[in-house]
Amino acid sequence: MIALKDNTQVRRWIQFLIGGGLNTGLTYCLYLMLSYWIDYQVAYAIAYATGIVFAYVFNSKVVFKVQQSWIGMAIYPSIYLVQYLLGALILNLLVEHLHLHKVIAPILVILLLLPCSYLLNKFVLKVTHKTKP
Repeated sequence: MIALKDNTQVRRWIQFLIGGGLNTGLTYCLYLMLSYWIDYQVAYAIAYATGIVFAYVFNSKVVFKVQQSWIGMAIYPSIYLVQYLLGALILNLLVEHLHLHKVIAPILVILLLLPCSYLLNKFVLKVTHKTKP
């Protein structure tokens, strides 16, 4: 039984990473496309919001297999707010205090926040949704 649970956790992590990669690619391409026709800041906002919706759908359906809900969709963006705030703090620590180059530091921030992002997704989706039968 323990091995089955471990396989489920590994599968979820892999699916979470795949979803994140797809989301990054989707939002970046959308940003590039939109930025040819509209202001880049507006393009970024649209792409970012689209990424949150994609992440919600993908993570709820594929990774954590919960039924979607309006309350879940309303609360889900809070994950990105927490991630941003933690990321900004870690980035400041790495650049200003540990003197890591500002080009390298964000990569470390992403790697350091992956477990946090996964756990926040799992918590928010499990608390605000019913598990699919």
